[in-house]
Amino acid sequence: MFPPLTNEELHELTESIRTQGLRHPIVLGPDGTLLDGRHRLAVCKALGVEPRFTTYEGGDPDGYALSVNIRQRNLTTGQAAMIATKAQAATETNEHPSPEEGMRSLSEKTGVSIGRLELADMVMRHEPKLVEPVIMRTVSLDKAHEIALTNKVRAQVSQQHLARLRTDAPDLADRVIAGELTAFQAWNKHQGRIKEDARQRRVATYLLCDVVTSLAQTRGSRTFARYDPQYEAPRRAVTRETIAHAMTALTEMDAVWRERNLP
Repeated sequence: MFPPLTNEELHELTESIRTQGLRHPIVLGPDGTLLDGRHRLAVCKALGVEPRFTTYEGGDPDGYALSVNIRQRNLTTGQAAMIATKAQAATETNEHPSPEEGMRSLSEKTGVSIGRLELADMVMRHEPKLVEPVIMRTVSLDKAHEIALTNKVRAQVSQQHLARLRTDAPDLADRVIAGELTAFQAWNKHQGRIKEDARQRRVATYLLCDVVTSLAQTRGSRTFARYDPQYEAPRRAVTRETIAHAMTALTEMDAVWRERNLP
């Protein structure tokens, strides 16, 4: 749970025990479990010094071990918060009626501020692979929290995207659930579809406004009688077949306009 002593700390401890003996006894739990003094015991064995032991008599041996080691060790507030949070998660019970009360109790037990514990809790929940780097001091708690917070926001946005996709694009939602796409990839595809649909509607609207209004302007004139095949535009000749298709298209268009209640 706790990081090993640095070479400098181990040297200082070794010299202290060599010159002054073991000043603080090693604490064991009622069942013989080592609660405090792992490094002191190792140094005593290495120096051939007879260690002294005492037994913890309280009702919370795990809490005692956590508290005494956090307060004795030369830890950053980030390390202490991460160790305390990890320890609490490993022994979590229903002792506290709310997470807030559990956080407050942990702060009182370890002396770590609630603010730092909240940051560590965020890392535990949303970027657990950084828990050990924070404890080993290779990544700061603040940096790990920044990454965890980004992950949390991304997860929330992903859930929002998936919820929208279930309604607006269920086929893409199914691909997310099947693991074929991430929620962000599916959402981008959905947005691409929306843009493409808007583009097609824009093109269709321009075409109809151009063709139908121009055709309507020929009504009542002798424009039709002045049609001359020699001036036909390439590949755009007007024949009886195209006229029939145009009439069918206008009939279909009229039905759509009525259905949509357009003017």
